[in-house]
Parts: sequence; C-alpha cells; structure tokens
Amino acid sequence: MDRERLREAQRCVIKVGTAVLTGVEGDIDRQIVQALAAQCANLINPRRSIAIVSSGAIALGIKQLGLSARPKRMDALQACAAVGQGQLIRLWSEAFSAHQRTVAQVLLTHADLANRQRFLNARRCMSELQSRGAIPVINENDTVAIEEIAFGDNDSLAAQVANLVNADLLVMLSVAPGLLDGERRIGAVDAEDRSAERLVRSETSAGGTGGMTTKLNAARSATARGITTVVAGGKEREILRRIFDGEDVGTLFRPALGNLRSRAHWIAHTLRPKGTIVVDGGAAVAVLERNRSLLPSGVISVQGAFGQGDPVDLADANLKVFARGLSTYSSSELESIRGKQSSEILAILRFHLGDEVVHKDDLVILDRDR
Repeated sequence: MDRERLREAQRCVIKVGTAVLTGVEGDIDRQIVQALAAQCANLINPRRSIAIVSSGAIALGIKQLGLSARPKRMDALQACAAVGQGQLIRLWSEAFSAHQRTVAQVLLTHADLANRQRFLNARRCMSELQSRGAIPVINENDTVAIEEIAFGDNDSLAAQVANLVNADLLVMLSVAPGLLDGERRIGAVDAEDRSAERLVRSETSAGGTGGMTTKLNAARSATARGITTVVAGGKEREILRRIFDGEDVGTLFRPALGNLRSRAHWIAHTLRPKGTIVVDGGAAVAVLERNRSLLPSGVISVQGAFGQGDPVDLADANLKVFARGLSTYSSSELESIRGKQSSEILAILRFHLGDEVVHKDDLVILDRDR
C-alpha cells in the first residue's frame, strides 16, 4: 500500500504514545486528545473502522497520586495504572462524545493473546464493537501485568492488535516526525531492511517505555502480516488526516512480500518460545526448503523445559534460530525420542501423539534471508 492508497485503508489501528499525550510537565494535554479524537471521528465511515491503542494511564496515575517521578517498583507502577486507567478512558470518552461516538475500554495482557482461544474471543469482541460503531480504546492491563505476561511496551501491543483485528494499516504516533537519518526524515523504507537499525537511537521518551527501536520492531511485526505501517509525529497539526490523504508525512514501512496468515503471525510474533529444538542439517533443509514437518530423527538436542503444544524455536547445529512452532511432545518426551524413527515413538513413550515433533501446519520460518 503506497501513500496514494492510504486513503483506501479500511481496518486501522492507531497507537498514541504517552509522550504525544503529555506536555512538558508530564500532564495530559486534553487538546491533543480532543484533536486526535476529532480526526478519528472524521475518518470513520461505513467502510473504515478505527481502533486506538493508547498509553498514558501510568502518567495520569503519577499525577493523581502526587508522585514526583515515574516509580521503578512494579507494585507502584501497577498502582499508578489502576488510578490512571479510569482517567484515561474518561478523557477519550469525553473527546469522542463531542462527535457522537461511543468508546469501549479493552485491557489486554500478553497472556490474553498468547492463548489461542482467548485471542479468538478478543477478535470476536473487537469485531462486534466495531460493527456497532464503538471505538475500542486499548491499553495493556498494567494493573495485573507482570514481566512474564506483559507486552513491555504499547508499540508491541499495537502490532499484535493490528493482527487481532486483521488491520491493513497501523499508525504509530510519536514525538519524532518519523525515522530520521540525522535531521532528515526518511519517507519510506522496507521494514525488513536491516540497515534501518543504524538510524535508531536507544533512548526512550521520559514518560513511556517505548522509543524508535520498539517502533521499528513493531513495524517489522506488522508488515510481516502485510500491514502497512506509518510512524509519524503525533503533535503535528491534522497528522491523521494528512496520513490518510496520502501526504508525505512520517515514515511509511512497506509490507513484506510473503505475508503471513493470521495464525502463522500469531505463532511467530505473539508466542514466546519456552525452549529450543536443535536439528541436524537434513532436518533444517527439509523444513526450510521443502516445507516439511520436523521428525524426531532430525533432532540433535533439546534445550529448556516445555510441555505438549508449547511454542519452541528451531535452531540449526550452529544454534542459529530459523523457525518457530508448536511442539507435539514435551521436552522430556522429546529427549526420549530424539534421533529415533517415527515408527519407534509408540514403543518408547507408550503413547503416540503423532509422527511429527513439530507439524508443518504449526511451524513458521523466521529467517527469510536464509
């Protein structure tokens, strides 16, 4: 989707960072919220829906609780989120009510989307909300999110939401005008172009957890699904209208050529591996070049502890990860049958879940260059 076709985008996710919503003193800028809501309301039509991923709850909670700075302890951050989330959804609700639009609050953790049934439940809920004209305002459920179940930043959450709603456009609003080469804004780039990494500085915004690194990673995740992604300056005047009008603003990340289907994207970009299966050269070639399942005969070693159906990485003999999939057998079971023929599984384990360690339908290639 080039810039001229952005006006045709139908299912859109717009991520708004904390730094976009706050002023110099860290207070939420109501005028920014109102301006973005007005633009979104004008962009919605019978063929176009918009979902918003909004940061800002912790920043609001910090002010409400009278803290002088963002706390470092998890429980203090959770307390700020608990206080601030209600304030955040009220701001968006008030801003959209001026345009006769209803807002729906959706709070997610990584664990919600990593569970396939909960992922599909969330998809159905989002579809129903949008079919009834409601605008989902999504945030990480920071009150209960701990490291093991957290996305870590709302850029990553936005990319997962884009897959959740089958979006064709993801817009990430930042304080930066886009990806910069020195002072020059890059107009468009292929998300898979590794040279883009040299343009990224490591610092994050004062009130948030993101930065251009997380936006680049999110863009790669979204474009792998075929979702055009734009990173642009959220404080710029009429920025959303200008993006959807096809103006040369922000940085456009072009989608990958071989788009992943939703479930494959879920395996590759939502699930977190619980272990690694190291395979021999023959098995690697079979998976990479022949679209074959991984059989126990090709397994050299097993790393980590995982159960049946858990996500695992596949690595070659040099420990280079090249695929991710769902393991048919647990790590302990796989230790017993690695290097064996599929016909021997029943005799060794006393049960048989399948001939494959990882079935090709549950397997996604990660290393495209290879």
